[in-house]
Amino acid sequence: MNKQQLFENIQHKKSFLCIGLDTDIKKIPTYLLKDQDPIFTFNKAIIDATADLCIAYKPNLAFYESLGVKGWIAFEKTVNYLKENYPDQFIIADAKRGDIGNTSEMYARSFFDELDIDSVTVAPYMGEDSVKPFLLYPEKWVILLALTSNKGSQDFQLTEDKSGEHLFEKVLKKSQEWANDEQMMYVVGATQGKMFKDIRKLVPNHFLLVPGVGAQGGSLEEVCKYGMNSTCGLIVNSSRAIIYADNTEKFAEAARTAAKEVQEQMAEQLKAIL
Repeated sequence: MNKQQLFENIQHKKSFLCIGLDTDIKKIPTYLLKDQDPIFTFNKAIIDATADLCIAYKPNLAFYESLGVKGWIAFEKTVNYLKENYPDQFIIADAKRGDIGNTSEMYARSFFDELDIDSVTVAPYMGEDSVKPFLLYPEKWVILLALTSNKGSQDFQLTEDKSGEHLFEKVLKKSQEWANDEQMMYVVGATQGKMFKDIRKLVPNHFLLVPGVGAQGGSLEEVCKYGMNSTCGLIVNSSRAIIYADNTEKFAEAARTAAKEVQEQMAEQLKAIL
């Protein structure tokens, strides 16, 4: 899915919602545990209930890898189900990979050759040669960690050099030498608020993947005010607030209600550019 197709889907659905499939075996409704593959069963129900309200799904690999082979099978089944039944959905493998070149090449093969996923999140700490292998796939996306929503982001990302430039700003500037806005996005946490204004000065045309709305307390209105551009430029993720909206047999129905509420807020924000 290229940048224009992504924007067209946003226009069509009046939504830039990404639903994070951070599926925790200890948090899903207990009656599902009787199922042969409870993680996939849960994901399938969430997807079927919300697919018309969002433009992307983001499985977080840690939640699947924690279950060993069974978890990886559930992840693959989820990805295949999306591709076969909802081909308009942008799939993000939230893996936060990034290692020396030959290792990153194997990670890239895993997500892009084997699973044929649209995008993967990548950590930039090890520099250009750890990111470049993912960029060898021109029809795929690298989503580079820039300024995250967690408290610890202050430990490194917000440190300044003698000129007053933050480390995350160096990441934004340098990484644009590796790929353009047709192949690279950036992770910017919703809790960063007004800093979106400064970020947009550096990456005015890139899409930003924005976690932190919902359970982490980020403001959708503030994200849009400072981060939206003429093609929206935002993919806003919500995970726990949607998928765990209810813990009974009505969990999928509750997830739809929660997703619909966010989608309606997004439709209102999109009026400024559509």
